[in-house]
Amino acid sequence: MKFSEAWLREWVNPEISSEELQHQITMAGLEVDGVEAVAGEFTKIIIGEVVECGSHPDADKLQVTKINVGGDELIDIVCGAKNCRLGLKVAVAMVGAVLPGDFKIKKAKLRGQPSFGMLCSESELGMAESAEGILELPLDAPIGLSVREYLNLDDVTIDVDLTANRADCLGIAGLAREVGVLNSMSATEPTWDNVAVSIDTEVAINLQAPEACPRYLGRVIKGINQDVTTPLWMVEKLRRCGVRSVDAIVDITQYVLLEFGHPMHAFDLAKLDGGIEVRLANQDEKLTLLDGKEVKLNSDTLVIADQSKALAMAGIFGGQDSGVQAQTTDIFLESAFFAPLAIAGRARSYGLHTDASHRYERGVDPTLQTKAIERATQLLVEICGGQVGPITEAVSEENLPVQATISLRRHKLDRLIGHVVEDARVTEILTQLGCVVTFSDDTWTVVAPTYRFDMEIEEDLIEEVARVYGYNNIPNIAPQAALTMPVHNESVLTLSKIRNVLVNREFNEAITYSFVDPDKQLKLHPEADALILPHPISKDMSAMRVSLLTGLLESVSKNQKRQQPRVRLFETGLRFVKDENAENGINQQAMLSGVIIGNLHDQHWDIESRNVDFFDLKADLESVLDLCVDGVSFEFKAEKHSALHPGQSAAIYRDGKNIGYIGALHPNHMKPFAIKGTPIVFEVELEAISTRQLPAAGDISKYPANHRDLAFVVDKKIDAGKVLKFIEKIGGTQLVGLNLFDVYEGQGVIEGCKSLAIGLILQDTTRTLEEQEIVDSVKAIVEAVSAEFNASLRE
Repeated sequence: MKFSEAWLREWVNPEISSEELQHQITMAGLEVDGVEAVAGEFTKIIIGEVVECGSHPDADKLQVTKINVGGDELIDIVCGAKNCRLGLKVAVAMVGAVLPGDFKIKKAKLRGQPSFGMLCSESELGMAESAEGILELPLDAPIGLSVREYLNLDDVTIDVDLTANRADCLGIAGLAREVGVLNSMSATEPTWDNVAVSIDTEVAINLQAPEACPRYLGRVIKGINQDVTTPLWMVEKLRRCGVRSVDAIVDITQYVLLEFGHPMHAFDLAKLDGGIEVRLANQDEKLTLLDGKEVKLNSDTLVIADQSKALAMAGIFGGQDSGVQAQTTDIFLESAFFAPLAIAGRARSYGLHTDASHRYERGVDPTLQTKAIERATQLLVEICGGQVGPITEAVSEENLPVQATISLRRHKLDRLIGHVVEDARVTEILTQLGCVVTFSDDTWTVVAPTYRFDMEIEEDLIEEVARVYGYNNIPNIAPQAALTMPVHNESVLTLSKIRNVLVNREFNEAITYSFVDPDKQLKLHPEADALILPHPISKDMSAMRVSLLTGLLESVSKNQKRQQPRVRLFETGLRFVKDENAENGINQQAMLSGVIIGNLHDQHWDIESRNVDFFDLKADLESVLDLCVDGVSFEFKAEKHSALHPGQSAAIYRDGKNIGYIGALHPNHMKPFAIKGTPIVFEVELEAISTRQLPAAGDISKYPANHRDLAFVVDKKIDAGKVLKFIEKIGGTQLVGLNLFDVYEGQGVIEGCKSLAIGLILQDTTRTLEEQEIVDSVKAIVEAVSAEFNASLRE
C-alpha cells in the first residue's frame, strides 16, 4: 500500500525524521518497499492570479496574460494552455526559477510578445507524468505564497509491503494506529458532524446469504451535483497514495477507502429495480462490469442485486448498468461487511484484482460500516451537495465475527521471547494495540480488537509484544543448552549399513506394495493364511503379503519384459502374519529379502559369461551376516521350502533358531510370474541380524606364526562347515587361524568320501611355540576330528 507521509502525520506525528519513521515501520513488520518524492525539485514557483487573459496577436494557440504575484507590478507571461482563463489561481515560475530537470526560466519573447516566466502544469512540477493544461489552484490560494509550501510538496509517498494478515493497515487509520503504538502516542482521527437526515427515502435490503454478508448498510442521497470538481486537497491525497482522480463521487469513496481501509460503492438510484438483495449468483448469470467486460458468474460468487438483475460483484467490482454516470443526480451509497472467505479467490477466478477485493479477502473491521458511510456522506454533501436519507441496515448478528479471547501466560512469553518484558509494559502494549486486557496470576486475558483478524492464539500475542517492544531492544544472548550424551548401543546393527553392503555388491533397493496377488502368493507359500482385504484396490492387490518374495519376483518379471536380463534387487519391509498372541491378531515382522538372476557380471569381453547360482547369492548374504561379527552363530542347513527348488535350498539358522531361507526358485513358479531363467532368492528376519558381537581388543603377538596343513578324508555327506566349527571349538587359544582351501573327490580318495584340505595357524602371544608343542596340538586336533567324524588323514 502507498501512503502519503504528510497525511499520516495529520493523524499521528512523532518527533522523528522521515528516515527514522520508515525504519521504525519496517522493523515493526510493515516492510517499506519504496519511497518517492511527491513532486520534483524546483525553486521560485509561487501562486499567482490571472488578471488579464487575451489572445496572442500572432499565434492562435497562445494567450497573453498578466499575472498578479503579489508584487508592485503585474507580470506578462505568454501561455499556451487551453484552460488558462481570467481569475484562475496558477503556479507561476518566475524568471530565475529552476524546474525539475535543471530547466531554468529566463526572460523570453514568444512571437514578438515578452514573457517573464511560465505558468506550470503538474507534469512540469514533477507531480504527474502528463497534464492537459496548467495547474488550477483553489480560488482561496494566497497570492505570492510558495507552491511547494501551499501544497506541502516536501512530502514522500511510502510504499509498504503488507503481509496478508495485516489488513488492518490497509488505510491511514490503521497505519496511524500502528505508528502511535510504536511511539506510545494516540492517533488523532479527523472529526466531522454527521449530516442530518433531510428526506425519508429508503431502499429495502434483503440478506439472502447472511454467512457471506452478515452486515449491509445503505443510504439514499438525492440532488447531487455531478459537475463539481474534486477539491485539489483530495486529489493530491489520492495521487500521493497511487490513486487517480476520476470524478467527485468515485474520488470520495476512494478517499474513505484510503482513510479507513473500508471499501464503498455508489449505485445510480434511478437504475435500481426495487430493493437490494444480497445473494449468491445464479450459475452463468451475466454481468457487465464497469470496465465494459461481460462475465458469466459462478454460483459461489456473492452479488448485489435488485429485483430483476445483478448489479455488482459484491466486494469486488461494480456493474456498468447500475454505475454512476455524468447525468446521475440520485445515488444509493453502499457500506457493507463481506466475510473474507466469501471474497477470497473470487476476483482471481475472473482475472480481476481490485482495491476492494484486496481488502475484503483479508478482512475489514465488521464494526466500521456506519462510520464509513457517515464520513462518505459528509464529504459528498460538502463537495457535491444533496439531500440525505436515513441509513438502512440489515444485519445477521450470529454470522458476524466474534472477537477472540486469548490467554497469554507469563512463562510462555518469557520462554519464546528469551527476555523478560515487565508486566506493566506488556499490558500497555496490548492495550495500545486496541485489546481489552486483564491481568491475574501471571496470565493476561486479552480480547482482540475487531480489526485484528490475525489475533487468534497465544503465539500471536507474543509476536505482537516482541514486535512493539522492539526486536533491537531484546538483548543478544547466546542460547545455552546442556548437552547430554545419548544412549548408543553399539551392538545394534543399523539398516543403513546392511543396505550399503548390498548396494556395494551391485544390488538395487526395491520398494514394492504390501498388497499382493493372493493366487501367486499361495503358490509360493501354500501353508500361509494370508489376510484378505475387504475392499482392495484390485484383485491382484487384495492380500497382505506374508513374504517380500512375491513383490520382488513381480519386479524381476517387469525388468525382464523391459529387456533387463540381469537383475539384482533387495528389499526391506514388513510381512503380515496372523498371530493370536500379537496385538490385533497380526504380527508385523520386518524382513530382508533379495533376488538375483541373469549373468554374474555385466557383459565384458574379458570376463567369462555365466549365470548366477546358489553360492553367488550365498556369498552376498554372508557378506551381510559378517556385519554381525559372529559367524560361528550362523548355520546353513539343507532343507526343503515350498517356494524353492528341492536340492537347491537351505534354511538359515542363528544360535539354533530358523531365521530365513535361501535357494533357487522352484521351476513350477516360473510360469505364474512369467520369469525366464532361474532366480536365486533369500529372505531373513531383520531382527535376527540386527545385533552384532562387539570386537574385543587383544594383544598382537610379536612371535612367529606356524602354519600346518591337514587333509581329512570324511564321508561325503558330512558338511565341511561342521568340521571347521569342531576344530575351532577344540583348537584352544593357540589356534588363531583356520581355513578350508580345498575339497577333493576322485582318484586317490575312497568312493563315497571327500578330502577336506584345512590350513591351521598356531601362535602364542607370550612366547615362541616349541616344535613339540605344535606337534602335540596338531595331533590332538587330528585325534579329535578322527573320533568325531570317523575321519582319517589323507596319504
